[in-house]
Amino acid sequence: MDVRPFDALLLVSFGGPERPEDVVPFLENVTAGRGIPRERLEEVGQHYFLFGGRSPINDLNRELLDALREDFAANGVDLPIYWGNRNWDPYLRDAAAQMAADGVQRAACFVTSAYSSYSGCRQYREDLYDATTGVQVELSRLRHYFNHPGFVGPFTEATSEALATAPAGTHVVFVTHSIPTSMNEASGGPGREAYQRQHESVAAMVAEGAGAEQWSLAYCSRSGSPHMPWLEPDINDHLRELHRQGTESVVVVPIGFISDHMEVIFDLDTEARATAEELGLRFERVETPGAHPDFVAMIRELLGERAAVERGEPVERVALGDIPAWPDLCPTDCCLNPRSSKPTIGSADFAIGPA
Repeated sequence: MDVRPFDALLLVSFGGPERPEDVVPFLENVTAGRGIPRERLEEVGQHYFLFGGRSPINDLNRELLDALREDFAANGVDLPIYWGNRNWDPYLRDAAAQMAADGVQRAACFVTSAYSSYSGCRQYREDLYDATTGVQVELSRLRHYFNHPGFVGPFTEATSEALATAPAGTHVVFVTHSIPTSMNEASGGPGREAYQRQHESVAAMVAEGAGAEQWSLAYCSRSGSPHMPWLEPDINDHLRELHRQGTESVVVVPIGFISDHMEVIFDLDTEARATAEELGLRFERVETPGAHPDFVAMIRELLGERAAVERGEPVERVALGDIPAWPDLCPTDCCLNPRSSKPTIGSADFAIGPA
Protein backbone atom coordinates (compact mmCIF):
# COMPACT_ATOMS: atom_id res chain seq x y z
CA MET A 1 0.00 0.00 0.00
CA ASP A 2 1.30 3.41 -0.98
CA VAL A 3 1.43 5.63 2.12
CA ARG A 4 3.28 8.59 0.63
CA PRO A 5 3.66 11.40 1.75
CA PHE A 6 3.59 9.94 5.26
CA ASP A 7 6.70 8.40 6.74
CA ALA A 8 5.25 7.44 10.16
CA LEU A 9 2.02 6.72 12.00
CA LEU A 10 1.41 8.22 15.44
CA LEU A 11 -1.05 6.54 17.80
CA VAL A 12 -2.59 9.34 19.88
CA SER A 13 -4.35 8.49 23.14
CA PHE A 14 -5.47 9.88 26.49
CA GLY A 15 -2.97 8.17 28.78
CA GLY A 16 -3.37 6.79 32.26
CA PRO A 17 -1.48 6.04 35.48
CA GLU A 18 0.53 2.83 35.75
CA ARG A 19 1.36 2.96 39.49
CA PRO A 20 -0.54 4.17 42.57
CA GLU A 21 1.84 7.11 42.97
CA ASP A 22 1.00 8.20 39.40
CA VAL A 23 -2.75 8.55 40.02
CA VAL A 24 -3.03 12.06 41.48
CA PRO A 25 -0.31 13.59 39.25
CA PHE A 26 -2.12 12.09 36.25
CA LEU A 27 -5.43 13.59 37.38
CA GLU A 28 -3.68 16.94 37.91
CA ASN A 29 -2.60 16.78 34.25
CA VAL A 30 -6.14 15.96 33.12
CA THR A 31 -7.72 18.79 35.11
CA ALA A 32 -4.97 21.40 34.73
CA GLY A 33 -6.31 24.95 34.89
CA ARG A 34 -9.68 24.02 36.39
CA GLY A 35 -8.79 24.75 40.02
CA ILE A 36 -9.90 21.36 41.33
CA PRO A 37 -8.50 20.80 44.87
CA ARG A 38 -6.12 17.91 45.47
CA GLU A 39 -8.56 16.40 47.98
CA ARG A 40 -11.16 16.01 45.22
CA LEU A 41 -8.59 14.43 42.91
CA GLU A 42 -7.66 11.94 45.62
CA GLU A 43 -11.33 11.07 45.95
CA VAL A 44 -11.68 10.51 42.19
CA GLY A 45 -8.46 8.52 42.26
CA GLN A 46 -10.16 5.83 44.33
CA HIS A 47 -11.54 4.47 41.06
CA TYR A 48 -7.97 3.70 40.01
CA PHE A 49 -6.92 2.36 43.40
CA LEU A 50 -9.65 -0.28 43.12
CA PHE A 51 -7.57 -1.67 40.26
CA GLY A 52 -4.17 -1.41 41.91
CA GLY A 53 -3.61 2.25 40.97
CA ARG A 54 -3.18 1.28 37.33
CA SER A 55 -5.34 2.20 34.37
CA PRO A 56 -5.64 -0.50 31.70
CA ILE A 57 -5.43 2.04 28.88
CA ASN A 58 -1.66 1.97 28.34
CA ASP A 59 -1.51 -1.83 28.19
CA LEU A 60 -4.43 -1.81 25.76
CA ASN A 61 -2.58 0.68 23.59
CA ARG A 62 0.48 -1.57 23.65
CA GLU A 63 -1.69 -4.45 22.43
CA LEU A 64 -3.05 -2.24 19.65
CA LEU A 65 0.47 -1.16 18.68
CA ASP A 66 1.60 -4.79 18.46
CA ALA A 67 -1.44 -5.69 16.36
CA LEU A 68 -0.85 -2.70 14.07
CA ARG A 69 2.78 -3.63 13.49
CA GLU A 70 1.79 -7.20 12.66
CA ASP A 71 -0.93 -5.97 10.29
CA PHE A 72 1.43 -3.53 8.57
CA ALA A 73 4.05 -6.25 8.11
CA ALA A 74 1.47 -8.70 6.73
CA ASN A 75 0.22 -6.12 4.23
CA GLY A 76 3.54 -4.75 3.05
CA VAL A 77 3.29 -1.40 4.83
CA ASP A 78 6.83 -0.40 5.78
CA LEU A 79 6.12 2.44 8.19
CA PRO A 80 7.31 3.06 11.76
CA ILE A 81 4.60 3.48 14.40
CA TYR A 82 4.99 5.85 17.35
CA TRP A 83 2.78 6.43 20.39
CA GLY A 84 2.01 9.60 22.35
CA ASN A 85 -0.51 10.49 25.09
CA ARG A 86 -2.13 13.75 26.07
CA ASN A 87 -1.94 13.26 29.83
CA TRP A 88 0.73 10.71 30.73
CA ASP A 89 3.94 9.07 29.62
CA PRO A 90 4.69 8.61 26.75
CA TYR A 91 3.68 12.23 26.14
CA LEU A 92 2.87 13.64 22.71
CA ARG A 93 5.67 16.16 23.00
CA ASP A 94 8.22 13.40 23.58
CA ALA A 95 6.82 11.36 20.69
CA ALA A 96 7.09 14.35 18.34
CA ALA A 97 10.67 15.00 19.44
CA GLN A 98 11.58 11.35 18.89
CA MET A 99 10.05 11.35 15.42
CA ALA A 100 12.02 14.45 14.51
CA ALA A 101 15.22 12.87 15.84
CA ASP A 102 14.51 9.79 13.73
CA GLY A 103 14.13 11.89 10.60
CA VAL A 104 10.34 11.66 10.30
CA GLN A 105 8.99 14.61 8.32
CA ARG A 106 5.26 13.92 8.14
CA ALA A 107 3.19 11.58 10.30
CA ALA A 108 -0.45 10.55 10.12
CA CYS A 109 -2.18 10.55 13.52
CA PHE A 110 -4.75 7.98 14.59
CA VAL A 111 -6.67 9.29 17.62
CA THR A 112 -8.32 6.75 19.93
CA SER A 113 -11.49 8.84 20.11
CA ALA A 114 -14.00 8.05 17.37
CA TYR A 115 -16.49 10.91 17.77
CA SER A 116 -16.73 14.70 17.49
CA SER A 117 -16.52 16.84 20.63
CA TYR A 118 -14.12 19.29 22.22
CA SER A 119 -12.60 16.72 24.58
CA GLY A 120 -12.65 13.95 21.97
CA CYS A 121 -11.37 15.88 18.96
CA ARG A 122 -10.47 19.56 19.17
CA GLN A 123 -8.50 19.23 22.42
CA TYR A 124 -6.42 16.47 20.83
CA ARG A 125 -5.77 18.72 17.84
CA GLU A 126 -4.74 21.54 20.18
CA ASP A 127 -2.32 19.24 21.97
CA LEU A 128 -0.90 17.97 18.68
CA TYR A 129 -0.26 21.57 17.66
CA ASP A 130 1.51 22.23 20.97
CA ALA A 131 3.55 19.03 20.64
CA THR A 132 5.07 20.15 17.34
CA THR A 133 5.82 23.76 18.28
CA GLY A 134 9.51 24.15 17.57
CA VAL A 135 9.71 20.55 16.31
CA GLN A 136 10.16 19.88 12.59
CA VAL A 137 7.40 17.30 12.15
CA GLU A 138 4.11 17.84 10.28
CA LEU A 139 1.12 15.99 11.71
CA SER A 140 -2.13 15.11 9.91
CA ARG A 141 -5.00 13.61 11.88
CA LEU A 142 -6.88 10.74 10.24
CA ARG A 143 -10.63 11.34 10.00
CA HIS A 144 -13.28 10.31 12.52
CA TYR A 145 -14.23 6.66 12.09
CA PHE A 146 -17.40 6.22 14.16
CA ASN A 147 -19.29 5.04 11.06
CA HIS A 148 -16.51 2.98 9.48
CA PRO A 149 -17.25 -0.77 9.08
CA GLY A 150 -14.08 -1.57 11.04
CA PHE A 151 -15.53 0.19 14.09
CA VAL A 152 -19.24 -0.63 13.73
CA GLY A 153 -18.63 -4.24 12.70
CA PRO A 154 -16.90 -5.51 15.87
CA PHE A 155 -19.66 -4.01 18.03
CA THR A 156 -22.32 -5.62 15.84
CA GLU A 157 -20.54 -8.96 16.03
CA ALA A 158 -20.17 -8.83 19.82
CA THR A 159 -23.76 -7.70 20.34
CA SER A 160 -25.08 -10.48 18.08
CA GLU A 161 -23.13 -13.05 20.08
CA ALA A 162 -24.49 -11.70 23.37
CA LEU A 163 -28.09 -11.70 22.14
CA ALA A 164 -27.75 -15.26 20.83
CA THR A 165 -27.56 -16.56 24.40
CA ALA A 166 -29.67 -13.89 26.10
CA PRO A 167 -33.28 -14.52 27.13
CA ALA A 168 -36.18 -13.20 25.09
CA GLY A 169 -37.02 -9.58 25.88
CA THR A 170 -33.40 -8.57 26.53
CA HIS A 171 -32.94 -4.81 26.17
CA VAL A 172 -29.73 -3.56 24.52
CA VAL A 173 -28.31 -0.43 26.18
CA PHE A 174 -25.71 1.45 24.15
CA VAL A 175 -23.43 3.54 26.36
CA THR A 176 -20.99 6.37 25.79
CA HIS A 177 -19.20 9.02 27.83
CA SER A 178 -21.50 11.86 28.84
CA ILE A 179 -20.43 15.41 28.04
CA PRO A 180 -21.93 18.82 28.92
CA THR A 181 -24.88 19.66 26.69
CA SER A 182 -23.07 22.85 25.64
CA MET A 183 -20.15 20.75 24.38
CA ASN A 184 -22.57 18.53 22.48
CA GLU A 185 -24.25 21.56 20.89
CA ALA A 186 -20.86 22.83 19.67
CA SER A 187 -19.70 19.48 18.32
CA GLY A 188 -19.33 19.50 14.55
CA GLY A 189 -20.02 23.25 14.54
CA PRO A 190 -22.41 25.57 16.42
CA GLY A 191 -25.79 23.92 16.93
CA ARG A 192 -24.88 20.78 15.02
CA GLU A 193 -24.91 18.40 18.02
CA ALA A 194 -22.72 15.97 16.09
CA TYR A 195 -21.60 14.00 19.18
CA GLN A 196 -25.10 12.86 20.09
CA ARG A 197 -26.22 12.31 16.51
CA GLN A 198 -23.14 10.25 15.68
CA HIS A 199 -23.79 7.96 18.65
CA GLU A 200 -27.46 7.64 17.79
CA SER A 201 -26.51 6.63 14.26
CA VAL A 202 -24.00 4.01 15.43
CA ALA A 203 -26.46 2.61 17.99
CA ALA A 204 -29.14 2.26 15.31
CA MET A 205 -26.75 0.48 12.94
CA VAL A 206 -25.49 -1.96 15.57
CA ALA A 207 -29.02 -2.63 16.81
CA GLU A 208 -30.25 -3.41 13.30
CA GLY A 209 -27.22 -5.53 12.43
CA ALA A 210 -27.46 -7.52 15.67
CA GLY A 211 -31.23 -7.95 15.50
CA ALA A 212 -31.92 -6.06 18.72
CA GLU A 213 -35.67 -5.59 19.14
CA GLN A 214 -35.42 -3.20 22.10
CA TRP A 215 -32.59 -0.73 22.53
CA SER A 216 -31.70 2.69 23.92
CA LEU A 217 -28.76 5.06 24.42
CA ALA A 218 -27.43 6.00 27.85
CA TYR A 219 -24.40 7.82 29.23
CA CYS A 220 -21.71 7.28 31.85
CA SER A 221 -18.80 9.05 33.54
CA ARG A 222 -20.48 12.37 34.25
CA SER A 223 -18.29 14.75 36.25
CA GLY A 224 -18.15 18.45 37.15
CA SER A 225 -20.69 20.75 38.72
CA PRO A 226 -24.14 19.22 39.34
CA HIS A 227 -25.63 22.53 38.16
CA MET A 228 -24.24 22.11 34.64
CA PRO A 229 -26.51 20.08 32.33
CA TRP A 230 -24.92 16.97 30.81
CA LEU A 231 -26.25 14.43 28.33
CA GLU A 232 -28.66 11.97 29.97
CA PRO A 233 -29.87 9.46 31.02
CA ASP A 234 -27.11 8.18 33.27
CA ILE A 235 -26.65 4.44 32.82
CA ASN A 236 -27.54 3.67 36.45
CA ASP A 237 -30.70 5.78 36.36
CA HIS A 238 -31.59 4.19 33.04
CA LEU A 239 -31.23 0.66 34.41
CA ARG A 240 -33.60 1.57 37.25
CA GLU A 241 -36.12 2.94 34.76
CA LEU A 242 -35.89 -0.16 32.58
CA HIS A 243 -36.44 -2.30 35.66
CA ARG A 244 -39.54 -0.28 36.55
CA GLN A 245 -40.82 -0.92 33.03
CA GLY A 246 -40.46 -4.67 33.51
CA THR A 247 -37.11 -5.36 31.81
CA GLU A 248 -35.36 -8.41 33.27
CA SER A 249 -32.21 -8.65 31.12
CA VAL A 250 -29.84 -6.10 29.56
CA VAL A 251 -26.89 -6.28 27.20
CA VAL A 252 -24.65 -3.23 27.59
CA VAL A 253 -22.70 -2.10 24.53
CA PRO A 254 -20.01 0.61 25.16
CA ILE A 255 -20.07 2.17 21.67
CA GLY A 256 -18.31 5.31 22.93
CA PHE A 257 -15.04 3.50 23.64
CA ILE A 258 -12.53 1.67 21.47
CA SER A 259 -11.13 -0.41 24.35
CA ASP A 260 -11.88 -1.52 27.91
CA HIS A 261 -10.29 1.35 29.80
CA MET A 262 -11.31 2.88 33.13
CA GLU A 263 -14.73 4.21 32.12
CA VAL A 264 -15.64 0.71 30.97
CA ILE A 265 -14.22 -1.41 33.77
CA PHE A 266 -15.32 0.95 36.56
CA ASP A 267 -18.41 2.83 35.36
CA LEU A 268 -19.93 -0.18 33.59
CA ASP A 269 -18.35 -3.41 34.86
CA THR A 270 -18.29 -2.20 38.48
CA GLU A 271 -20.93 0.48 39.13
CA ALA A 272 -23.56 -0.36 36.50
CA ARG A 273 -23.22 -4.08 37.16
CA ALA A 274 -23.72 -3.44 40.88
CA THR A 275 -26.87 -1.45 40.09
CA ALA A 276 -28.17 -4.30 37.93
CA GLU A 277 -27.45 -6.85 40.65
CA GLU A 278 -29.26 -4.68 43.19
CA LEU A 279 -32.28 -4.62 40.87
CA GLY A 280 -32.10 -8.31 39.97
CA LEU A 281 -31.38 -7.51 36.32
CA ARG A 282 -29.43 -9.97 34.21
CA PHE A 283 -26.41 -7.92 33.02
CA GLU A 284 -23.95 -8.62 30.23
CA ARG A 285 -21.40 -6.16 28.86
CA VAL A 286 -20.00 -6.83 25.39
CA GLU A 287 -16.40 -6.31 24.33
CA THR A 288 -15.04 -3.14 22.74
CA PRO A 289 -13.09 -3.41 19.45
CA GLY A 290 -9.67 -3.33 21.15
CA ALA A 291 -7.27 -5.12 18.80
CA HIS A 292 -10.01 -6.81 16.74
CA PRO A 293 -8.54 -7.58 13.28
CA ASP A 294 -11.22 -5.54 11.50
CA PHE A 295 -10.51 -2.52 13.71
CA VAL A 296 -6.77 -2.81 13.16
CA ALA A 297 -7.30 -3.15 9.40
CA MET A 298 -9.49 -0.03 9.52
CA ILE A 299 -6.55 2.04 10.80
CA ARG A 300 -4.42 0.86 7.89
CA GLU A 301 -7.26 1.63 5.46
CA LEU A 302 -7.73 5.13 6.88
CA LEU A 303 -4.00 5.72 6.50
CA GLY A 304 -4.09 4.62 2.86
CA GLU A 305 -7.19 6.73 2.20
CA ARG A 306 -5.63 9.90 3.62
CA ALA A 307 -2.34 9.27 1.83
CA ALA A 308 -4.18 9.02 -1.49
CA VAL A 309 -6.05 12.25 -0.75
CA GLU A 310 -2.77 14.03 -0.01
CA ARG A 311 -1.37 12.79 -3.34
CA GLY A 312 -4.41 14.20 -5.12
CA GLU A 313 -5.75 10.80 -6.15
CA PRO A 314 -9.43 9.78 -6.18
CA VAL A 315 -10.40 7.63 -3.23
CA GLU A 316 -13.50 5.89 -1.92
CA ARG A 317 -14.32 7.08 1.60
CA VAL A 318 -16.11 4.20 3.28
CA ALA A 319 -18.91 5.06 5.72
CA LEU A 320 -22.05 3.33 6.98
CA GLY A 321 -25.42 4.73 8.00
CA ASP A 322 -27.04 8.10 7.51
CA ILE A 323 -23.99 10.32 8.14
CA PRO A 324 -21.39 10.73 5.36
CA ALA A 325 -17.72 10.00 5.90
CA TRP A 326 -16.35 12.77 8.11
CA PRO A 327 -13.96 15.21 6.41
CA ASP A 328 -10.20 14.99 6.91
CA LEU A 329 -10.09 18.58 8.15
CA CYS A 330 -12.48 20.08 10.69
CA PRO A 331 -14.19 23.46 10.21
CA THR A 332 -12.49 26.20 12.20
CA ASP A 333 -15.65 26.57 14.32
CA CYS A 334 -15.97 22.82 14.97
CA CYS A 335 -16.19 21.72 18.62
CA LEU A 336 -15.28 25.13 19.99
CA ASN A 337 -14.66 25.59 23.69
CA PRO A 338 -15.67 29.10 24.86
CA ARG A 339 -12.86 28.97 27.45
CA SER A 340 -10.19 28.07 24.92
CA SER A 341 -8.98 29.63 21.68
CA LYS A 342 -5.80 27.63 21.17
CA PRO A 343 -4.47 26.91 17.69
CA THR A 344 -4.98 23.40 16.33
CA ILE A 345 -3.79 21.12 13.56
CA GLY A 346 -6.21 19.91 10.91
CA SER A 347 -8.74 22.72 10.45
CA ALA A 348 -9.93 24.88 7.57
CA ASP A 349 -12.57 27.50 6.83
CA PHE A 350 -15.64 25.62 5.63
CA ALA A 351 -18.94 24.37 7.02
CA ILE A 352 -20.05 20.76 7.35
CA GLY A 353 -23.33 20.38 5.53
CA PRO A 354 -26.37 18.62 6.94
CA ALA A 355 -25.90 14.92 7.62
